[in-house]
Amino acid sequence: MYTAIDAKPKSTQRLRRLANIADNPQVSLLVDHYADEWTQLWWVRADGAAAIHTDGAAMHTGYHLLRAKYPQYQSVSLNGPVIAITVHRWSSWHA
Repeated sequence: MYTAIDAKPKSTQRLRRLANIADNPQVSLLVDHYADEWTQLWWVRADGAAAIHTDGAAMHTGYHLLRAKYPQYQSVSLNGPVIAITVHRWSSWHA
């Protein structure tokens, strides 16, 4: 899984998520869906190891894949590091 630091305005480029990964590369990414109708609730979690790439093939691969998937990255530049997550475990729940 890839995510990148883009050119959207930020108060600093020294982002906490980058410091957290540098301190401990074991990460979890959680996506959930809430609905007032509780029978429609669900979540999925990916656990893995994250790496920060500031140059090289992994950074270019991440940029390429993100630009291909999200049209917004045609107008918002990707100018920061890429976070690549190697997923070791998936878990999920639904009502």
